[in-house]
Amino acid sequence: MKQRKGDLQLQNAEDEIENINKSRILVVDDDAMNLFIAKRILSQRFAVDTVSSGKEAFAFLEKNSTDLILLDICMPEMDGFTFMELFKEKPEWRDIPIICLTADNEQESEVKCFELGAVDFITKPFVDEIMFQRTSRTLELSYLQKELRAEVEYKTRKLDKRSQQLKRMTVQVMQTLAGTIDAKDKYTNGHSLRVAEYSAMLGSKMNMSQEEIDNIYYIGLLHDIGKIGIPDEIINKTSKLTDEEYAIIKTHPVIGSEILEKMSELPDIMVGARWHHERYDGKGYPDGLAGENIPFVARIIGVADAYDAMSSTRSYRGVLPQETIRGEIQKGAGTQFDPVIAEVMLQIMDEDTEYKLKEK
Repeated sequence: MKQRKGDLQLQNAEDEIENINKSRILVVDDDAMNLFIAKRILSQRFAVDTVSSGKEAFAFLEKNSTDLILLDICMPEMDGFTFMELFKEKPEWRDIPIICLTADNEQESEVKCFELGAVDFITKPFVDEIMFQRTSRTLELSYLQKELRAEVEYKTRKLDKRSQQLKRMTVQVMQTLAGTIDAKDKYTNGHSLRVAEYSAMLGSKMNMSQEEIDNIYYIGLLHDIGKIGIPDEIINKTSKLTDEEYAIIKTHPVIGSEILEKMSELPDIMVGARWHHERYDGKGYPDGLAGENIPFVARIIGVADAYDAMSSTRSYRGVLPQETIRGEIQKGAGTQFDPVIAEVMLQIMDEDTEYKLKEK
């Protein structure tokens, strides 16, 4: 195993050297002798292209790739500083390092080069070993940075993919759980899924962020989870419930909130379960909250829940006509429902001209 690991490291090192040896360098200098000397020094290891002005360099880069630019600062028409300022405006070239070349030993010029993005500085007249080593070092560093960036991007894509897989799995688990709860009552098949969808529609209409819309969808899916603690014979009773039975039904919000309160990743998920039966006028249950004391999410779930109850088949009636539901929501605005959310629900209904938002 150690031998295999060592062989792999050796192969990676050899590949790195080979890639660096294939690097291309563009030298930009208005002096033909400087171009000749730079090419003589660097051609020992790298492919070298030369141009004599900033304008020619831009024309070259439009059609060719390069791994490093050696840039003379003092050139007529377009000096190196101007070149770097224009170069920075091209995002597709941002990863190409620049080494500045100049006979100017003033510290101010060197500082300006670095401020404009240069990675190193070589003075004239060129010293073979200094130019070769600084150029090689810069290319090696650039190669390692690209490798690191590629690795980070690869890992990020893997994490994103895994995150999306986990998210899909979580949603599927919640949908399955919601379906299991709804299956306790043969007259509420698909109820939780529809409430989740209607809640997301309301959130979208109210300009919630995508994260908030996703969260309210999840909250809607599990708003009735407390019914898991209600006996089937009470849930499926077709005749009128006794006071005692109705009192048991009314415990499902508390049961649901107790089940969900440990889900710290979605801290508001228990809100919809506990308070979706509260009323805006304070006459709801289980806590008799009123107005804006009812959490906003629960007020949205409450409207979506009531809409689905009216647009679905029940043991004692069929799906209500759209106009009947409209009248009930208008009548309940400010008493049963938050008037603002009720108005948004009416807008959604107005857009649903073919009355598709109902139990299929």
